[in-house]
Amino acid sequence: MQRIISSHLAVGNRLTTSWLGKVERAGFPAVEIFCARQHFDYRDTLQVADLGHWFRDSELKLHALHSPMFTDEVWGRSGPQTHINITERAKAERIQWVDEIKRALEVAETIPYQYLIQHLGVTGQEFSEYAIDAAFNSLEELHIFARQRGVEILLENTPNDLSSAERLQLFNSMTHLKLNYCFDAGHANLGAGVEHEFEIMASRIRSLHLHGNNGQEDSHLFPFAEGDNLDWAGTMKLLRSRPGQYPLLLELRDPGTHSNPLDEAKRVCGQLEEI
Repeated sequence: MQRIISSHLAVGNRLTTSWLGKVERAGFPAVEIFCARQHFDYRDTLQVADLGHWFRDSELKLHALHSPMFTDEVWGRSGPQTHINITERAKAERIQWVDEIKRALEVAETIPYQYLIQHLGVTGQEFSEYAIDAAFNSLEELHIFARQRGVEILLENTPNDLSSAERLQLFNSMTHLKLNYCFDAGHANLGAGVEHEFEIMASRIRSLHLHGNNGQEDSHLFPFAEGDNLDWAGTMKLLRSRPGQYPLLLELRDPGTHSNPLDEAKRVCGQLEEI
């Protein structure tokens, strides 16, 4: 599997061409960029243009963008009005969030990329048919907008009642969109389990998010780190069952204990591949 790293590893800092250069020198051929405005401000035409110039001269490819989750620069801590949610029942609010995600899709006009990774709802959100209907209305519009820019929207399994593997399958069965998936192993470990969610999602998985946790907190640990109880041997066996369908993509949080987090991520990739 092709190795890819998510810029979530450096999400607390402004995304720079210097950091991307380090990714390239670490041997990763592609990157996923996390749309968080303190990190990558998809609204900032100057930052987008600067990165666009760099990518045009680089061998490093932009595999995907992770759709924005908040409109502020402090992970939504400035208030619930900053939490992007395409399942909002109120049409005016839903249109506001769809327009926000369109700004991230417009990045493809400057920096081509293949996938936009999208959440359904927010953390802890309960299931309702109203939310499914709202999500369909949002994604129908976003799907067309994305396709016009050469981007495919992938739905990610996340820790809420709208986005378990079963609920994503239900959403696809109730709509004509038939969207593919980004399988998040760490999130599956917080829910019904990696094997259970993988088997449900398998045929539609087009990208991955690999990170560890203790089964209770979405901590985005480096695989095999202290506190990580995810069964990586079993996970890699599952992932190898569909060769060529998706890359080996790490979505990690920097614990501040590694002198070079990118080198550690590269080492972990090798460890996973050796299983």
